[in-house]
Amino acid sequence: MTPPLDVLVFYSPVESTEDVLAAVFAAGAGAVGDYTECAWLVEGSGRFRPGPGADPAIGIVGELERLPEHRVEVTLPRSGRARVVAALRAAHPYEEPAFHVIETADPA
Repeated sequence: MTPPLDVLVFYSPVESTEDVLAAVFAAGAGAVGDYTECAWLVEGSGRFRPGPGADPAIGIVGELERLPEHRVEVTLPRSGRARVVAALRAAHPYEEPAFHVIETADPA
């Protein structure tokens, strides 16, 4: 039986995406059957305003920042969720990376 999968969706500055992907792949994400390093990416525009107390890697506290970002989706075994999310947080350049994990239906 195939183990249950989750989908990790995260947003990354375009120039950092390959490094973040390498980290989540090394942690066990991105395998689909006999394929590895599988991901779906689309480029868009991210925006944020760092608030008081923030230590932004990009941008200035109080100023609105806009930059090209990728929305990235990768699958991962549900049992590896904590490990993959920890790898994402460690490799991502943002102080607070935006991401979500979608729990898929269990395989029949």
